[in-house]
Amino acid sequence: MLNIHARSAVSKALVPLGTRLARAGVTPNSITVVGTLGSVVAALVFFTQGWWFTGTMVIWFFVMLDILDGAVARAGGTGSTFGAVLDSSCDRIADAAVFGSLAWWFARHDQPWLLAASMLCLVLGSLTSYIRARAEAAGLNATVGIAERAERLIIVLVGTGLSGEHLRVPYVQAIALWILVAASTITVGQRLATVYQQSKAANTAPPSQPVATS
Repeated sequence: MLNIHARSAVSKALVPLGTRLARAGVTPNSITVVGTLGSVVAALVFFTQGWWFTGTMVIWFFVMLDILDGAVARAGGTGSTFGAVLDSSCDRIADAAVFGSLAWWFARHDQPWLLAASMLCLVLGSLTSYIRARAEAAGLNATVGIAERAERLIIVLVGTGLSGEHLRVPYVQAIALWILVAASTITVGQRLATVYQQSKAANTAPPSQPVATS
């Protein structure tokens, strides 16, 4: 939802910065890689130690580069198929680092329910992206759902940050994770239903009539 309604507005605001970086020779792929590496390192360093607030702030900074790489690609005319695949792959890597690091902490501190929530978020998030990719490969569209990547990151990072070393809001992290499990489950259902409807409509559509020639 945020990808549809907010991403275009944010992208427009980043046009001047994207133009300057493109002119300076910065490539979108390099931004993608740096953002992913930063997110992964931050998750492994901070989240595995229970430094929720600091980790959230650092990860959020690097996640924002995911939007900036697109602005640089458009400004420099350097968008490519490989860049799109790299960006999507790096998103999965960063998400795995975030939820995997949380799961590691919960496993070490005997919190099985939060460990389960983290693993479910990881699996369902990957499944959500996989359904979209497979649908697009089949010529269909599955860009629907209440919990796309932007929403998933906002929920988990806000909940984790609020429970961190400076704020310590009770139960907010657990609530956020289980809300995300529910929202991700609904999103998987929404995408499968959309793909089913589209494929059914395509299979029942009457064949096109040949054009008569003289």
